Amino acid sequence: MSVASIDALLPEDEETVTFADLGLPEAVVRKLATNGVTTPFPIQAATIPDALQGKDILGRGRTGSGKTLSFGLPLLTQLAGSRTERKRPRGVILTPTRELAMQVSDALQPYGDVLGLKLKVVCGGTSMQNQITALERGVDILVATPGRLRDLIGRGSCSLADVEVAILDEADQMSDLGFMPEVTELMDQLPEGGQRMLFSATMEKEIDTLVRRYLDSPVLHEVDAAQGAVTTMSHHVLVVKPRDKAPVTSAIAARKGRTIIFVRTQLGADRVAEQLREGGVGAEALHGGMTQGARTRTMADFKDGKVNVLVATDVAARGIHVDNIDLVLNVDPAGDHKDYLHRSGRTARAGLSGTVVSLALPHQRRQIFRLMEDAGVDASRHIIGRGDVFDEEVTRITGARSLTEVQADATANAAKQAEREAAKLTRQLERAQQRAAELREEAERLTARAARERGDDPEAAVAEAAAALTAEVEAEVAKELRREQRREERELRDQRDQRRDVKRDEPRGGDRPSFNRDRDRREGDRRGGGDRPSFNRDRDRREGDRGGFRRDDRPSFNRDRREGDRGGFRRDDRRPGSHSRDDRRPYARRDDHRGGGRSFDRRTDKPRWKRNG
Repeated sequence: MSVASIDALLPEDEETVTFADLGLPEAVVRKLATNGVTTPFPIQAATIPDALQGKDILGRGRTGSGKTLSFGLPLLTQLAGSRTERKRPRGVILTPTRELAMQVSDALQPYGDVLGLKLKVVCGGTSMQNQITALERGVDILVATPGRLRDLIGRGSCSLADVEVAILDEADQMSDLGFMPEVTELMDQLPEGGQRMLFSATMEKEIDTLVRRYLDSPVLHEVDAAQGAVTTMSHHVLVVKPRDKAPVTSAIAARKGRTIIFVRTQLGADRVAEQLREGGVGAEALHGGMTQGARTRTMADFKDGKVNVLVATDVAARGIHVDNIDLVLNVDPAGDHKDYLHRSGRTARAGLSGTVVSLALPHQRRQIFRLMEDAGVDASRHIIGRGDVFDEEVTRITGARSLTEVQADATANAAKQAEREAAKLTRQLERAQQRAAELREEAERLTARAARERGDDPEAAVAEAAAALTAEVEAEVAKELRREQRREERELRDQRDQRRDVKRDEPRGGDRPSFNRDRDRREGDRRGGGDRPSFNRDRDRREGDRGGFRRDDRPSFNRDRREGDRGGFRRDDRRPGSHSRDDRRPYARRDDHRGGGRSFDRRTDKPRWKRNG
């Protein structure tokens, strides 16, 4: 299969190309302008014209280079104006992760609305019934993960027989996550003659197999090679000792701006996020062990700026697109150079600048620098000694701040908020005072009029009314002060009771039955143990009648009758019909049994005879 290669980097004289020049519908161009998108990125300017002509496309470029609109806008344009049957979408976009599927759908939905096309996200962790219902009503474009789409097809809720355009986004990530068997199974169900577009940051063996098997004479567009070593991204390695790793992480996470921290495991993500929160840094974890609702809320909080730090694993973070992430911190080394490139691609997106910092323990230096070499990245190295986390160079690179500084900022922000509240209350107080003065003047005027109507002295009536009003207000204020004082006393009393209850509930040796004879023997009178059951025989013998269960106070089952009538069950007091040692029936001795004679059968209680010899 021949592959035509086109250099997608635009010459300087073509930098003024607009979306209108690429052949997109006018409604889409207006919507782009409304969203502030007027000038296409290089990959978009190179890909869109060929995609609108129906050619198969092979796009190579790092994440964040603008590939979503490169394939999404031509897809929407080609499907506009036609009707879609139930359960039979006409366009399919396959993505490796749920987050990427949602982001692709969110990016294309505004333009789909302009052209009257319906998009639906189909991925795991969300309601399958909701997806089935949407397909029953008719969906033009599915943005799906391979596993969930295969499940829907297996249930008979979806068919790919009418797909005209199929797109594989981040195909190298699908290969890394083991989706290739499912991808090939889905691609085999597509009708022949349709348009295929594949976008990937790297061209691994499996990706090349997909290209040769499913794409027909694809046109290659390459922008920002897979190594991603662009001039707007800087790479640094900080060599730290194990004891300094956590403080360095906290100091860097406390920087101003959005930061993504990568760790190796889900438990590690939860642990690092919790440690950062305890230090006053707003951080949340993101990993595959979370429910989809929790992952969506975490991403929304991160995008909205409610938290500045996202602690993520490689799988969960693949495909994350958040603007203005200017630092990626690798707390744990990446598994290989591809993972490192995917991590790094979270920053310096859409031509913006960014920094990638990796923490390396002394024994990890060789592994990390070999990984950098495989990724084609030239990284600077900085050795961090104890106390050097705020070195001028490190602070310049990472923007690290101490947790004390973070707490100072938080306190300053709280003080500002309190000042704003105080200013607001002051304005309300001034308005209330002004209103009270106006009402008092009106009351005095009406009181004077009423006094004149009665023939009384107006000034005396006004003075009397004012005095009564003042006395009433002072009484109300005094009453409110007393209520407030009682409320405060009640709160203090509740706090004291609560502390006392907590102190009383604390485990103490004297609050539990003791099974330690030596300790009971030593503590004895000092603890006043007469109210507790005693299990110490020696102490009981010494303490006499000071409490506890003594041997003489317990029901006795001793065969000895030394107790006399002091209680307990004596052998002579057993139920009627029972036999004491003296009056029970005699049994023949063993020697007598051998010689014959009469004996009693123990089971039937009847005499039995045994012959001699």
